Amino acid sequence: MTDVTVVVVAKECLPGKVKTRLTPALTPEGAARVASAALADTIETVRALPASRRVLLYDGVVLPEGTDDFEVLHQVGGGLDERLGAMFDAMTGPTLLVGMDTPQATPEHLVPVFEDPERDAWFGPADDGGFWSLYLRQPDGALLRGVPMSQDDTGAVQLARLTDAGLSVGTLPALLDVDTVADAEQVAALAPTSRFATAFAAERDTTLTTTTGGAR
Repeated sequence: MTDVTVVVVAKECLPGKVKTRLTPALTPEGAARVASAALADTIETVRALPASRRVLLYDGVVLPEGTDDFEVLHQVGGGLDERLGAMFDAMTGPTLLVGMDTPQATPEHLVPVFEDPERDAWFGPADDGGFWSLYLRQPDGALLRGVPMSQDDTGAVQLARLTDAGLSVGTLPALLDVDTVADAEQVAALAPTSRFATAFAAERDTTLTTTTGGAR
């Protein structure tokens, strides 16, 4: 057990509200089920970490399964930088943020944080130019506010913000966020036994069967 709080940032998996770039290859309902599976994989990974506290930074009403013992912090309004900044300001000790779009993430990917929690920061880059994880030993929302989110230079700007502040930053393995169908196919291949991979395969099969009019 370490004195680290792990926060999962997530939104309620409602059709038309999550993983919209997986449509029309998947139906909005199917995309929501795939997103829910990705979140379930993430929650399982977080539950396996030796954290002292687990928090769900949530945009939604109905809580996902497996989070009964998580503290819930509802997301504030504003852009993602404002929402993440508010979360880090609400924390009082070492805090590790994990997103819900990398269902292939395992506890092993996050081992460095727990082996060296005295480092100022750990940064988990995403292959699309963003980041999937961020650890701050001394949480400070000002380190995130103003960082342009959902761009191909988001990760570079965020990392520069940390280093420019004089922080010692360690780097976690780079992972692929699931945004598109091509991303989903790659991640499912990387984590074939995950809930995400199972759900994605089922939805693709359903969509293909509906499109072709069923088996012949």
